[in-house]
Amino acid sequence: MLIEQPPLLYRLYFRGSLWRINRESKVVYLTFDDGPIPEITPWVLDLLDKYKIKATFFCVADNVRKYPDIYQDLLERGHQVGNHTYHHLQGLRTWSKNYVANVDLAAKIIKSKLFRPPHGHIRLPQLAWLKKKEYKVIMWDVVTRDYSKYVDSEKVFNNVKKYTRPGSIIVFHDSIKAGDKMKEALPRSIEWLLEQGYTFELIPE
Repeated sequence: MLIEQPPLLYRLYFRGSLWRINRESKVVYLTFDDGPIPEITPWVLDLLDKYKIKATFFCVADNVRKYPDIYQDLLERGHQVGNHTYHHLQGLRTWSKNYVANVDLAAKIIKSKLFRPPHGHIRLPQLAWLKKKEYKVIMWDVVTRDYSKYVDSEKVFNNVKKYTRPGSIIVFHDSIKAGDKMKEALPRSIEWLLEQGYTFELIPE
């Protein structure tokens, strides 16, 4: 649970960041990290079209540079985008000056004030800078762990079932690492959420 649904003390450390949206009704916010890439992202977009769902994609700007057509397709289908740095930098392993410069570089391509730190790790000076720049830092209420080699698709699906609640921000990954597990677990998760009466919305900007 410390990973799949971070505890209150961890959330308080990143005060001012958005982990969950307070909703009484059954609404969830579906998000994807690390794309866009040709091996996964178009499949995700087609699946979302099938269920008439809009989602938020936190994009790595270097991938946007490599695959601009996929990024443009994502936008044209009505999805939301956020900044996930230019090179998928982990905040705790990067000097704050370099981290900030990397986010700024990504912002030249990704026109959004939504930001999610790769790996969910960020230093407090980096967080303070993002707030000063009026970024809205979006964390998560449920991370499916589809990226983990220690987790199979059944566990990914079970994480969605076990931890989702009204207002949850749910994280999948349109990445090679998540690949096959996500392709099995995402359709099942969407169908289960719909059966439970959940609807999908975009994150308020």
